[in-house]
Amino acid sequence: MVRHHLLLGLLCGLVLPGTALASDVPRLQSEGGRHTFLVDDKPYLMLGAQVHNSSNYPAVLPQVWPVMKALSANTIEIPVAWEQFEPVEGKFDYSWVDTLLAQARQNDMRVVLLWFGSWKNGESTYTPEWVKNDTTRFPRLMRRDGRPTKTLSPLGEASLAVDRKAFTMLMRHLKQSDPKHTVIMVQVQNEVGTHGVARDYSPAAEKLFNQAVPEAVLRASGKPAGTWAQAFGKEADQAFAAWTYARYVQEVAAAGKAEKNLPMYTNAAVFDATSTMMAAQVGSGGPNWNVLPIWKTIAPALDLIGPDLYLPIEKTYLGLLDRYTRPDNALFVPETSNAASSARFFWAALGRGAIGWAPFGMDATNYSNYPLGARKLDAATIEAFAAPYRLFKPIASEWAAIAGKHPTWGSSKGSESEESTSMGRWKITAIYGRNNFDIPAWPGMESPAWAKEAVGGGVVAQLGPDEFLVAGQYSRFQFTPTDAALNGQILSAEEGTFVNGQWKASRRWNGDQTSYGFNFNEQPALLRVRLSTY
Repeated sequence: MVRHHLLLGLLCGLVLPGTALASDVPRLQSEGGRHTFLVDDKPYLMLGAQVHNSSNYPAVLPQVWPVMKALSANTIEIPVAWEQFEPVEGKFDYSWVDTLLAQARQNDMRVVLLWFGSWKNGESTYTPEWVKNDTTRFPRLMRRDGRPTKTLSPLGEASLAVDRKAFTMLMRHLKQSDPKHTVIMVQVQNEVGTHGVARDYSPAAEKLFNQAVPEAVLRASGKPAGTWAQAFGKEADQAFAAWTYARYVQEVAAAGKAEKNLPMYTNAAVFDATSTMMAAQVGSGGPNWNVLPIWKTIAPALDLIGPDLYLPIEKTYLGLLDRYTRPDNALFVPETSNAASSARFFWAALGRGAIGWAPFGMDATNYSNYPLGARKLDAATIEAFAAPYRLFKPIASEWAAIAGKHPTWGSSKGSESEESTSMGRWKITAIYGRNNFDIPAWPGMESPAWAKEAVGGGVVAQLGPDEFLVAGQYSRFQFTPTDAALNGQILSAEEGTFVNGQWKASRRWNGDQTSYGFNFNEQPALLRVRLSTY
């Protein structure tokens, strides 16, 4: 046992070569297809929360911090709007950023800054007025019939130049004003891509569209040489748009990184995990899963691309998690619905090795993005997200270290009552809607009150052949040998937590607590389980 404790302590407190200084910039590390986010040279799990779009002003912050505290979040995602940062061309206002960082430090909160620059949700509404009013210098993306949209063209060189300059000044200020890295990551633009129009149809765009596809795009996509229409067929408009947006975002991100090399990402407006029928209508050109190879190739300054997940359909949600969990892409969900039913998906994301996850709209400004989110952010809704966050906040570094080295699996309650996987010689089954005792013939027995609700999930990390960490809520987890000729038994099941990288047990589960599996009810718990066969 002592050896095991020391092993976990060394694992969780690992300092890598070349990272000895605590002031080193946050960064992503990838090994064997797994990803670890390092902050202060320690693995870091982002228990995030994103505020509403217009909560990025000092007067609103008093309505933000109490919600962050109630959530037990450790990371706030909050915008810096270009119109706010550069209201007059060439004159930059750093006051909002300075106020935000000072209050974030006071509230012991790390920050992910969201650069609402040329695009936000497919339009250019966060550009300064001097950009909006000059459509000659800053051309708009054109429809097929020649009518302009509200969106800046990704081919506008002047637009790119001023956006790049503003972002550069922001990152330069962070380098000077944030030496201890309160800001740990930066989002470049927001949900780029057009809605209802597949791409830019301006004369400049048409000329490029009819030229040969760049070799780098062909290699990444595995397409034959030719024009965009010849190489990509029905997906030509979307693929071309992706290339134009990715080039633009790459220029902005690379310029910012040259000032301060923080991890950067952009987020994807996604619709379906299997079909691309809507891809040219919803966020066309953005980093949808079917054009990720283009984005990964053309925008290498982005450390990752994160999906924004709002659809409550479990197959769609889980399918999109799988699409963005890649050896070349750390899974990060920068936005998800703040409806209470979406809290269960935290477990599935965690099981896929997510470095972070964040519900959207988490502040007390009395605004709702229903039906994408909760109709009202009341105490019960906040608690749905806070319960698992409270469990993981004290062990965020330890869990991130383990997930970066060991196999993990997560389950969220869906339409089926059970979900299974195999880890080594053990079959692991997550079961939903059951009482703690299975006595189906008991007269008058009722299912738990939450049996039919969209709640519940859990996560498993395999520490060794027969040793696991298991955490869950509103669920039961059972372990059985994959070899039917063997019987399985529980050697020990300790409820506890990590303290300074070492496991600290508070009690052992046995008897009623383990007769039918490991039952997790309203309050989530963490177990260290050791098994054997006979």
